[in-house]
Amino acid sequence: LLDKSDKYDSRDVERLQQDDKWVENYLIWRHDVVDDTLKMIDESFQWRKEYTVNDLTESVLPKWLFESGSLFLHGYDKEGYKLFWFKVKHHVKDPKVQLDKKKLVAFWLEHYAKKDHGKPLTVVFDMAETGISHIDLDFVRFIVNCFTDYYPNFLTKIVIFEMPWIMNAAFKIVKGWLGPDAISMLKFTNKNDVQEYISAEYLPPHMGGTDSFKYSYPPLVDDDFQTPLCENGPITSEDEPESKEEIDTDTKETAELNEEQNPNQKKMNSIEQISKSEETDKTDLKPKNAKKALTTFKGPLLHISPAEELYFGSKETGEKKCLIVLTNVTKNIVAFKVRTTAPEKYRVKPSNSSCEPGASLDIIVSLHGGFAASLQDRFLIMAAEMDQSSGAGVPELTQFWKEVPRTKVMEHRLRCHVVESSKPSSLTLKENSFNVPAKTSEDLHIQLTRLLQINKGLQEQIDRCLWFQQLSVGLSLLSVIVVAFCFYLMYTQRC
Repeated sequence: LLDKSDKYDSRDVERLQQDDKWVENYLIWRHDVVDDTLKMIDESFQWRKEYTVNDLTESVLPKWLFESGSLFLHGYDKEGYKLFWFKVKHHVKDPKVQLDKKKLVAFWLEHYAKKDHGKPLTVVFDMAETGISHIDLDFVRFIVNCFTDYYPNFLTKIVIFEMPWIMNAAFKIVKGWLGPDAISMLKFTNKNDVQEYISAEYLPPHMGGTDSFKYSYPPLVDDDFQTPLCENGPITSEDEPESKEEIDTDTKETAELNEEQNPNQKKMNSIEQISKSEETDKTDLKPKNAKKALTTFKGPLLHISPAEELYFGSKETGEKKCLIVLTNVTKNIVAFKVRTTAPEKYRVKPSNSSCEPGASLDIIVSLHGGFAASLQDRFLIMAAEMDQSSGAGVPELTQFWKEVPRTKVMEHRLRCHVVESSKPSSLTLKENSFNVPAKTSEDLHIQLTRLLQINKGLQEQIDRCLWFQQLSVGLSLLSVIVVAFCFYLMYTQRC
């Protein structure tokens, strides 16, 4: 494959050699059939070079394409997968601009794949108010091919909303392009049943939802944080007093943890807590069973732990607090603020502050009493370097964020993961003490695939052993028969 590198973009070849997850996705999508996998890699790499996928940016595509609002990313389905919207009524078939429109699809897919590490998408064909002029099977086929041939394991489902009866015959053709696996991903819906797949908060009113979002350009609507947010982070401010119940609960939890430690550790922790309280809110305490995250995002300004997901408990497991650790890796003060897609749910302390050079700072993310974490919830950490001469008080930070150029702001996103557990409480606590993340369906699928491969190999070894065993038994029987025959001949000759 690599001998034909002149047919491919060298950046794709290099990534293939280094990114095991990418290779694994190709294998999963082609059911671990090596020849089919290699064929898909070959076809997708040639397509990526033809469409200059690695170089597609806003600046190289016509502005009117983005302004049309026919394609964009916004919201999540009920499983927590990002929604890729195709507003069919805004699309008009025109061969002259078809290539640019196809490149726009590739732009969005590549843009998201790089930003969210290839987490799969749910495609929504919104066909409300569409007519003959909007029907473009060539363009639909291109979108389908992107997922079936070019972006492996990148599609969860295709939700088709209010398909006109005139399109029935056309979609029979589309089904022929998809193949049996992808056909099962087609979900034909209307206003009555679309919420089986997408909750009302991410559906526009014409689809029976409550999402007031309106597409506009600029900026690109690929951000997780399109819902209204206050300027300096979550609506809940750092100075908001906690309820007496929450304070009592936190105090009790901390006391329980301290009782398990020896007196010297207890004394040391008391000193540490006092010094910490001078830097952060005095009522703010770390989550129960707080521990070091297993992964760290290494950014140019801040290292952030955990790297990708905050693990909250379900209603049964009850864990409602998470710890984010920020480490300043620069020689200057770094200002940061934390934003969330669900400001009504979460308290973030501190949500808008600064971090000294080389220092680490803990951020506590906690759920309000009546709320539960959701897979759709997201957090955005924004950071930028400050001049040593400027202060780091609230007025200075407010002014700083108004003036800092977007190009100098580091952004990192965190997803929420809800840990479900039906295990005994003692086992749950033991697992929590090591911060072992729950297995996602993707992890389980990969493990199952590997187990099947191992099982297949073992079965082949067993078959070979049985064959040799049968051969050995056959040869042994043959030897016994020959020896017995020889004895018989000797006996008859003597007689």
